[in-house]
Amino acid sequence: MSPRSVVLAGGGTGGHIEPMLALADALGRRSEAPRITCLGTARGMETRLVPARGYDLRLIPPVPLPRRPTLDLLRVPGRVRRSVAETRALLEELAADVVVGFGGYVALPAYLAARRAGVPVVVHEQNALPGLANRIGARIAARVAVTVPDTPLHRGEHVGMPLRTAISGLDRAARRAEARETFGLDADRPTLLVFGGSQGAASLNRAATAAADALTSAGVQVLHARGPKNTDVSVPPRPAGAAPYVVVDYLERMDLAYAAADLALCRSGAVTVAELSAVGLPAAFVPLPIGNGEQRRNALPVVEAGGGLLVDDADLSPSWIEATLLPLLTDPAALSAYAAHAAAAGVPDADERLADIVLEVATGDR
Repeated sequence: MSPRSVVLAGGGTGGHIEPMLALADALGRRSEAPRITCLGTARGMETRLVPARGYDLRLIPPVPLPRRPTLDLLRVPGRVRRSVAETRALLEELAADVVVGFGGYVALPAYLAARRAGVPVVVHEQNALPGLANRIGARIAARVAVTVPDTPLHRGEHVGMPLRTAISGLDRAARRAEARETFGLDADRPTLLVFGGSQGAASLNRAATAAADALTSAGVQVLHARGPKNTDVSVPPRPAGAAPYVVVDYLERMDLAYAAADLALCRSGAVTVAELSAVGLPAAFVPLPIGNGEQRRNALPVVEAGGGLLVDDADLSPSWIEATLLPLLTDPAALSAYAAHAAAAGVPDADERLADIVLEVATGDR
């Protein structure tokens, strides 16, 4: 029996939306593809990203969960009741066979509404430290999938992070020449990719540009995404014979950026870590120094497998780049070993694995 209706709840940030859309794509490739509906709120990135990928988006009231006890916490029960009631009505309208949640503002009311409507739930957790919504959802879910091994979530199964096929199916070696030409890089130089997420990262920008002379004079070229608002980040033209240092605002084609690179210097958000390991690109991870430490935990499995390095934001400096990354970038054998270990830690077929779980739950085969 094929499920008729799958509802996906993953709005808010790209970390929730991207795996949701990757799962939607995987379900859509099945021979008897179900109807897919995404839940979101009017405040999230999903209002732009979901329709652009061709999926139906239905909006529900958000339920922000304060990270600390504040007066705003007193408003949560009322918000939950309203959102759950509206979401339950929507699930009944859609005749949902299964609800798949990815955490965040949208997931909690979806989990509670599904329970009241008698619809089975699948939870997917992206981070090594799960958020409150998924900790609650895991208690009522039929199946729980996690990205990072040993994530402390009830009955979690290691599945990996669902990724776009443009990333998960990337052959870096086959696309390298095309990628480097696209970005104006030389064909045969070792290449460092620097990026700090969609908005950039000030500490990475400062350290990398300050190390530009040392890197390029040693023959290492750099592709640096500074972030669209960081227009003050620039590097003077390189002298004759030096390697290129290419600065862009934003990388529309992350697949080509990964193909062009031999090593990345980046944050360690869940999607970033999963993408890099899936394509076998080693990285020096610089966890975001705020929050609950989840970015450090996200990177640890790859680092411990020998597929990357870890440096605290406070310790990242031009001298660290020169002392640690420069020798690695100029050692092809070491780079190759790091790349092999990174790839071994990756799960490129996580989208299909999660799709299998969702369809099993939706059809009652749990």
